[in-house]
Amino acid sequence: MLLPGLLLLWLSASLAHHGSPLWRGPHIHPHGTPRCYSAEDLARDHAPAHLLARAAKWEQTLPVALVSSLEAAGSRRLQEGPPAETQCPVLQPEEVLDADIHQRSISPWRYRVDTDENRYPQKLAFAECLCRGCINTRTGRETAALSSVPLHQSLLVLRRQPCSSDTSGVPTPGAFAFHIESIRVPIGCTCVLPRVVR
Repeated sequence: MLLPGLLLLWLSASLAHHGSPLWRGPHIHPHGTPRCYSAEDLARDHAPAHLLARAAKWEQTLPVALVSSLEAAGSRRLQEGPPAETQCPVLQPEEVLDADIHQRSISPWRYRVDTDENRYPQKLAFAECLCRGCINTRTGRETAALSSVPLHQSLLVLRRQPCSSDTSGVPTPGAFAFHIESIRVPIGCTCVLPRVVR
C-alpha cells in the first residue's frame, strides 16, 4: 500500500511549513518544540480537531477499519463463553473454503485490538501469527520446513505526551503536546524459508 507512505510525506511537508497550526499558537517554545495544549484546549481528553483532520485517511487503512468488526466479534464470543486456547490450527480445506484469507492461509493469523490512550488512533488491529512454522498443504498440519513471519505496514499516528505550559519544565496537569510518529503495524503473516536448518 502506498497510501501511508504518501500520507507521511504530505504531513511532513505540511508540518515543515511555517503556517502549520501544529507549531503555531500562544504556547510556542524555543527550538521548534510542539505547542503545549492545556486541559481547556482539549475537549474530552482528545487531540485537537485540526490535528486529527490531517489524518482523515486513517479510516481507509486496514488496522483502523478492522477494529469495529473485531470488537463486535469479541462481544459475541464473551456471550458464548470463554475463548478456546489459541494454537496453530489443523487445516481442513473443505471447512475453510468460504473463510477469510487469514483463516485459509498456510501461515494463519488472528487479529487483536491494540489500545494505547496516548496514540491516535487509540485502537488498532494487530495481526498475530498462530504458527511458528507453516501448514503443510498435504497433511494440513504444521511443518517446521518453513517459518511464519508477520507482515508490517507503516502507519502515521499522533502521539501525545505531557508538557509544561510555562518555562518551569514541570508537566502541567492535563496538558499535552502532540507529535507525528510512524509505527509498524503487523497486518498479516506469510511463510518464508527459515534462517537456520531445523
